[in-house]
Amino acid sequence: MSAQRIIVFSRTTGFRHDSIPDGVAAFHELGAREGFAVTATEDPEELADALPGARAVVFLSTSGEVLTDTSRAGLRAFLAAGGGFVGVHGASTTEYDWPWFGSDVVGAVFDGHPALQPGVVVVEDHDHPATAHLPARWEFTDEWYNFTSNPRPRVRVLVSADESSYEGGGMGADHPLAWCHTLAGGRSFYTALGHTSESFDDPAFRAHLLGGLRWATERPA
Repeated sequence: MSAQRIIVFSRTTGFRHDSIPDGVAAFHELGAREGFAVTATEDPEELADALPGARAVVFLSTSGEVLTDTSRAGLRAFLAAGGGFVGVHGASTTEYDWPWFGSDVVGAVFDGHPALQPGVVVVEDHDHPATAHLPARWEFTDEWYNFTSNPRPRVRVLVSADESSYEGGGMGADHPLAWCHTLAGGRSFYTALGHTSESFDDPAFRAHLLGGLRWATERPA
């Protein structure tokens, strides 16, 4: 991703994750290490202005209605032109009033979670830069997001939750947690993981994010 620019957008109008500053810092550090520039903002108009010429946009634990008409139009045009999208954790709790965002950009819509607790992530697809480094069963601590519908028929599922490994699972035996797709035109990667500040210091999770970003910044075939 040398000489490319990404935008990290972290505006919230609903729940605000304490880990957002740690996530922003992690992307800045990855950019410094990997040679891509990072613009971080919580201003939707600044986002709209920054999208032209960027290679990808990261929605980092955004929540609620965070975009204006201008930034919605800008995001739609950006993705239609082949721009990349990375959604992290709360991105699936965003823009409920704009169904296209949940269905075609993120790929699924948040539907609650049990208490924060350890559990097991099952890696289904190791043939992807976001998962190639991970063990088959990855122990992690998170909120184990549920979704209003299973995205599997429409996306490439990369990892799923083993609901037997924690309390309060809500989707059963088939519970996707991270996936990728091209539903909105450009490449989109989403991971439901990333609730805690500690996760952004975890080398395996950082590599998960970087791998998703690398995939999203490649042009669709």
